[in-house]
Amino acid sequence: MLFDNRTQALRRALAGGLAGVAAHLLLGYLLGSISLFGPARFRGFVFPNCNFRFQPEWLGVLVSFALFALFGAELGIATLPFAGTGRALVKRTLVHFLTMAATVALWAGLNAGAEGTALLLALLAVFYALIWLGRWVGWYAEVAAIREKLGLSPGPSPLKWKETLPYVPFALLLCLLLPAGLSFFDAPDVPVLTGLVYLYLLLPVGSFCSGLSLARRQGFCPLYPPLCALCFLAAVGLVYNASALPFCAVALCAALLGELAGWLARRRRGG
Repeated sequence: MLFDNRTQALRRALAGGLAGVAAHLLLGYLLGSISLFGPARFRGFVFPNCNFRFQPEWLGVLVSFALFALFGAELGIATLPFAGTGRALVKRTLVHFLTMAATVALWAGLNAGAEGTALLLALLAVFYALIWLGRWVGWYAEVAAIREKLGLSPGPSPLKWKETLPYVPFALLLCLLLPAGLSFFDAPDVPVLTGLVYLYLLLPVGSFCSGLSLARRQGFCPLYPPLCALCFLAAVGLVYNASALPFCAVALCAALLGELAGWLARRRRGG
């Protein structure tokens, strides 16, 4: 087991499994509603069938449901800490990631082939890294706060540049490495991942949430929003063209709004 408290882990796994089944139902609804040409109209649930060629045909759909439930259970147990410190944390984290990757690879391989499998595994690795990087930043900030309360650390640095340093890898990953990685899987004629999903969803949401996290822990840090904008500016030259320059402002404003929200939350709790 990945956890010492098995009862709690089983409860989280059960909740995650039910969420996975609900996500598969939603996927079936979307597949029955989305139309590339013309208005969307619900025509009935359409579930992935894992390309089963055996009888009865619904067995493939059942396997797809089971894999979604398994993935949901794996996500559910990820909400618990794997271990306190040391090698156990690294080992259990690696086991958990490989288990999730195997589940995703099996479902994608059955339904989408090799290209779809590579895409989903790459997205899984990026999001897993983002989540665990965020957790590491949180642990770092908590240790720094404890040291400050014990009088073991100095006051804030100028413009809080030291306090911003733990978030530099996150900004690089979100604003530069993520769009560069997604570009390898995008179609050249219709870049859905980099042109739509990333620009209009991942970039603003990720910038806002990271700014919120930073300000809630360290107060308002004025260097972080420009850092996000600069990292995306590098992505413009690497992945996009001049038409994507306005999204530098999107990254800056989203991170700024997140910081303001985090700063207000910190003030309300007396931080």
